[in-house]
Amino acid sequence: MDLFDPRTYANVRKPLLEAETLPPECYTSEAFYKKEVETIFMKVWNFVGRADHIPNAGDYYTLDFVGVPLLIVRGEDNKVRAFVNSCRHRGAKVVTGTGSATGAAKGIKCGYHGWIYKTDGALAAAPGMAASKGFDKKDYPLRSLKCSMWAGFVFVNFDDAAEPLEAFLGNLPQAFASYKMEEMTCTRLKEYEVACNWKIYVENAMEAFHVPHVHRASINRQRGSVQNDRTFDSTKGNWVVMHKEHEGSRAILLGDEGFERIASLEGKAGRGTYYPLMFPSTMLGCAIDCMWYLEIHPVSANRMKLLVGSCFPKSTVERPDFERISQNYYKRWDMTTQEDLDISVVQQEGVSTPFSVPGRLSEHEPLVHAIDNWVLDYVLGVKKKVRTFEGFSLQDLDVLPENVVA
Repeated sequence: MDLFDPRTYANVRKPLLEAETLPPECYTSEAFYKKEVETIFMKVWNFVGRADHIPNAGDYYTLDFVGVPLLIVRGEDNKVRAFVNSCRHRGAKVVTGTGSATGAAKGIKCGYHGWIYKTDGALAAAPGMAASKGFDKKDYPLRSLKCSMWAGFVFVNFDDAAEPLEAFLGNLPQAFASYKMEEMTCTRLKEYEVACNWKIYVENAMEAFHVPHVHRASINRQRGSVQNDRTFDSTKGNWVVMHKEHEGSRAILLGDEGFERIASLEGKAGRGTYYPLMFPSTMLGCAIDCMWYLEIHPVSANRMKLLVGSCFPKSTVERPDFERISQNYYKRWDMTTQEDLDISVVQQEGVSTPFSVPGRLSEHEPLVHAIDNWVLDYVLGVKKKVRTFEGFSLQDLDVLPENVVA
């Protein structure tokens, strides 16, 4: 099988109700994964954390993303910047973990040979270089990367020629403005190492077909207001979304005490939960009282890291009973996250057998179809000026668009 021949994916490209899934090799091949890194993750905007992780000037955190060590810093001018976390002396990581710039110059010091960088990336001190001919500190700043923010989320792009984040997201910011996510606080960040391909987890998160089976003891007990009450809204830009209409908050288990609803919510946002995916791998759960996010860091063809962030309005966090009631939310997220992780590993094990072949998609999996075709567009080099997804409801399958492809 030639994984980079468009003819290999003829059945994936068909309309939803005729389409097959991606070939199993797309979830197991290191060659395909490396092509994804080259054509997707090194070219598009990648979510790498919340700005409230670094609230003060000089604060920083680090991460590794598709093999690149990153350093995210809030400068003395309050601007959030992204750098390659590699010292310009001998290439060691400048820092690890989370911390704050120190000293009179508010510098970040490399632990190998003591080079010090300012929070804007400029080299402030280079011990041992006084005798080096032609050496000028201004020629050796940290390598900066394109960095932008939306709603408190930090995005990084490795491609200097990339379109602005606003163009990449399209109409997503307007669609979710009433949640006021930029005013929320991330109260907990939990990290998981997962033995599955990044697409397997993303596909799972963007369909509710598995809920009665995988989540039968947890969120499946919360029934919607009508049968087939999931809708898939129209989108413009690199995102798709599913909405679930229901009473109460989907962020807690049935019967548990929760917080008050977000007063600013408008339209469908106040009648259930939105589940948007910002391509390639950032998913949100936007409930009537809070928001949680799923941040994926691909590691290899069969491994990924998942970070789950729990976010609440500041007024909720300031409640005297926040610590007590928030445990109900953490309990729900811990339970359902582990259920999703377990089934994702099971699926990875299944597609990794030499006898695995493509399957067929159902009417409940339009976003899986959209995800697979979005990935193929990048891997195969299909250029699109504007990406759109035509929305529909599961109650309107008789008028389903001919080809639901992002």
